[in-house]
Amino acid sequence: MKVALFGATGRVGSSLLNRLLEEGHEVTALVRDESRIKQAHKSLTIVKGDAKNSQDVKNTIRDTHAILSALNTDGGTTLSVAIPHIIEAMYEYDLSKIVTVGTAGILQSRLQPALYRFQSSESKRKTSRAAEEHLKVYKALADTSLKWTIVCPTYLPDGGETDQVIRAEKNMLPKDGKLITAGDTAKFVYNELLESNYPYCRVGICY
Repeated sequence: MKVALFGATGRVGSSLLNRLLEEGHEVTALVRDESRIKQAHKSLTIVKGDAKNSQDVKNTIRDTHAILSALNTDGGTTLSVAIPHIIEAMYEYDLSKIVTVGTAGILQSRLQPALYRFQSSESKRKTSRAAEEHLKVYKALADTSLKWTIVCPTYLPDGGETDQVIRAEKNMLPKDGKLITAGDTAKFVYNELLESNYPYCRVGICY
């Protein structure tokens, strides 16, 4: 499969990149700083650019089969600016499959189901800015005919893949979920790319 990858230099994105290449897929990755991609691989194409630039996004998505996005908020508006460009390019090139990495904050609250977790008493964060950026991505994708999934990990410590069982639930965080490593989040995203177990929804993941 030919995959367009956004956010390839982040914690989840770099693990995703490694797994995609190890499993024999062709990857086109959009990066601002090429030096942060440590490996050279015959199946890896690097596009130097910015996800906030529509032409850079089109150059990344062209000639691929599916989209993976592990972009983070970067303290700014990268997510909310990039997602319309990604959606537009997917329609232009007749693509339908996209899996993105969100945050558990945009899942529904288990205690207050009418609220998102970041709006509820379940949230321990002092600021909601990052969650609000991720929420804009969710609302944008939900308003399309694309086959989308937003993988929403809870607390995300550094760490690779483990043998722990990953619990998953549509639109909510599994009960008493506390954490999941970046590596296991990448593993879940990769499996969702191949298996489409959670189409058209947010999926909360944790151990």
